[in-house]
Amino acid sequence: MSALVLGFQEMEKTARLLVGGKGINLGELSKIPGIQVPEGFCMTTAGYQKAIEQNETYHALLDRLARLSAEDREPIGEISRQLRQIIREAEIPADVVEAVTHYLSRFGAEHAYAVRSSATAEDLPHASFAGQQDTYLNIIGIEAILQHMSQCWASLFTDRAVIYRMQNGFDHRHVSLSVIVQRMVFPHASGILFTADPITANRKLLSIDASFGLGEALVSGLVSADCYRVKDGDIVDKRIATKTLAIYGRKEGGTQTEQIEPERQKAQTLTDPQILQLARIGRQIEAYLGCPQDIEWCLADDTFYIVQSRPITTLYPIPEANDQDNHVYVSVGHQQMMTDPMKPLGMSVFLLTTNAPMHKAGGRLFVDVTKMLATPDSRQMLINTLGQSDPLIKDALLTIIERDFIRLSPTDDKEQSPGNSNPDRLPASLETPIEDDPAIVAELIARNQNALEQVKQTIQTKSGPDLFSFILEDIQQLKQVLFVPKNLGVIMAALNASAWINEKMNEWLGEKNVADTLSQSVPNNITSEMGLALLDVADAIRPYPKVIDYLQHAQADHFWEELLKLDGGQEAHDAIQAYLEKYGMRCAGEIDLTRTRWSENPLTLVPMILGNIKNFEPNAGKRKFEQGRQEALKKEQEIIERVKQLPDGEQKAKETKQMIDRIRNFIGYREYPKYSILNRYFVYKQALLKEAEQLVQAGVLREKEDVYYLTLEEFHEVVRTNKLDQQVISQRKEDYQFFEKLTPPRVITSDGEIIAGKYKRESLPANALAGLAVSAGVIEGRARVILHMEEANLEEGDILVTSFTDPGWTPLFVSVKGLVTEVGGLMTHGAVIAREYGLPAVVGVENATRLIKDGQRIRVHGTEGYVEIL
Repeated sequence: MSALVLGFQEMEKTARLLVGGKGINLGELSKIPGIQVPEGFCMTTAGYQKAIEQNETYHALLDRLARLSAEDREPIGEISRQLRQIIREAEIPADVVEAVTHYLSRFGAEHAYAVRSSATAEDLPHASFAGQQDTYLNIIGIEAILQHMSQCWASLFTDRAVIYRMQNGFDHRHVSLSVIVQRMVFPHASGILFTADPITANRKLLSIDASFGLGEALVSGLVSADCYRVKDGDIVDKRIATKTLAIYGRKEGGTQTEQIEPERQKAQTLTDPQILQLARIGRQIEAYLGCPQDIEWCLADDTFYIVQSRPITTLYPIPEANDQDNHVYVSVGHQQMMTDPMKPLGMSVFLLTTNAPMHKAGGRLFVDVTKMLATPDSRQMLINTLGQSDPLIKDALLTIIERDFIRLSPTDDKEQSPGNSNPDRLPASLETPIEDDPAIVAELIARNQNALEQVKQTIQTKSGPDLFSFILEDIQQLKQVLFVPKNLGVIMAALNASAWINEKMNEWLGEKNVADTLSQSVPNNITSEMGLALLDVADAIRPYPKVIDYLQHAQADHFWEELLKLDGGQEAHDAIQAYLEKYGMRCAGEIDLTRTRWSENPLTLVPMILGNIKNFEPNAGKRKFEQGRQEALKKEQEIIERVKQLPDGEQKAKETKQMIDRIRNFIGYREYPKYSILNRYFVYKQALLKEAEQLVQAGVLREKEDVYYLTLEEFHEVVRTNKLDQQVISQRKEDYQFFEKLTPPRVITSDGEIIAGKYKRESLPANALAGLAVSAGVIEGRARVILHMEEANLEEGDILVTSFTDPGWTPLFVSVKGLVTEVGGLMTHGAVIAREYGLPAVVGVENATRLIKDGQRIRVHGTEGYVEIL
């Protein structure tokens, strides 16, 4: 009997497959001392399975459903309707009826009950599935209860539940339903309590919604609710709603909606002592269950009853700190133009390559800027540095400063100066003096190339634990190369020269963002050269129609072998291979070593090569570069002439010329250090995957890509011991899928509060989308909203709209006339390349990929920093 029905007190945490998410949570709640849970039981999923297990039509319909996607709304609706009918008409097995009757007689069959669905894929830590199945209130009598159980079973296949499961990757064939039967409480008031604020995600701010009568009125949106907020045991905010209706239980069963008398409509639902009592209950439940909770409560006869509690699944995790102090964290992904989650191996290697104090949360990295906010000088430097790259981060930090969330410490600022080696600071604007000698860049590139060749040779001789020791040692060497003063000096000289030109030309000539035009087609920019080089690959393939036809249908299996059989196949092979030799270590999201590189899947480049063949004439790469160079030269001559006309013009022109030369000679090198890092990453990756293959052969790993879910240190340990806990891999794969659904914040505090910055701009046209101007000019065209680079299908004159672009997206830039991204700053890669290609660009446009629809005409104002939808 126990397998068919379980009382709340009889449930174990492991019984999720028997009693579903709601059932498990009620079982846990009923064990918390002092928490009142209306008594009841669960008819387990075993009852549901018994009722439908022999029905062949049911199983055939499930198989049909499994072949559909969430977009197939019409067939989903029809199959779901048939499934609901089969379930409603299925006879409830006699032993299920007997078990339910037995439990009801214990609790009192004459009482009223709530009959509620509890699916196995519901109230999970990573997916709530809230409100997907049905609930029936105030049901009286065994017959009525059994009938409503069948209704609950059928609600497993409402259209909304089916589509929600599809969108969240749950197999309908593996989802089952338990039914909760719980003694009815007839409350004076009821509502929802969130132990973390659902708007700001602040874990210290508890939020209560309350209205008269049953909570159904609130959940169904029938009434507005009072909202109370409690922080540290004090009520900090109250909003009293006008409550015109309430739902109450009827004596004979069922519910009815009633008008609230006018004098009570604006009355506070709960008294202040009741609010504080409920807040304490919420905190007690949260502490017991170990994470922020979304709690359904009701108040009857001065007693608070808890009828449900589930984890709040929408909160972004807080970066872990080692103390209880206030901390402020800034997203690394928004600086690196890669806001996707990283797998553990990629994250651990990236962390070894950086000096900044980083913390993990939600599969992303955050820099703890608390110490920098704690002294006036470093605070100002941080605001200025991040303000240049992302005004929304700057505005969020200013909000934090206004609130006095981080107190200024009395530390002597000399000690905290940006130049010292304190690991808690971001790199300062290094004013390293360098000679204005273009040969410096060639020398730095040559040094990097020589070091890389050395690594490629040496790593061939390493295996087992020796390989890991070599990689750790080489990363230290790499950091020394990247952070030598001359390296940073070249980059800062170019950035400072750009800032000088923009400031002075605006002041002297009234012209904005002049450096954008002067930065076009500079030498030694490895990233912009990469985009143009793909045009040359298109030129090599263009004369061979059979190759072009093959590429339109090419498959990953035997890609090269099939290509080489064709007329022109050898030429195409050589052109693509030469490109991969130089750029094959790149890809979208490239700071994560585990991402598939172009060399590992050359098919990623095929749509772009075909697009280049279609959209461009031969020699377009060289023409584009020369056109940009001429525009920059023309701009240089024009502004030098205009500056000469000013008072003290000769001296000003001389300074201006020196700064322009600095931009032209040095700004291209800004992209090189990252290219250098990625070259090393790819060398490491190839060697590490050889180790992974050996672990697969030894039966330690199921597949070599499983090592992506281990840190470098853990991988080293597996190689050393030949032992691995497969549970770790499974859990991390699950975590990664959850992280993919999260949207990382730019700024988050140790309270979990997400501080969203705003653009403080008044003069924008109506309905314009504000952003950051990063590449001058105005352009109109068709918006192409592209979330994954390999899905790009661009026409000449399109404007690329995407969430973020790192260097791996550069080959698309040659095909577009403008750029709009949700993430980015003045010196992030997309902005740098847009300037060099002369593309008007606006970055940091919040929700651009949702607000702009694919195919709409838009106008990008790259000088003023906004986008108009036409």
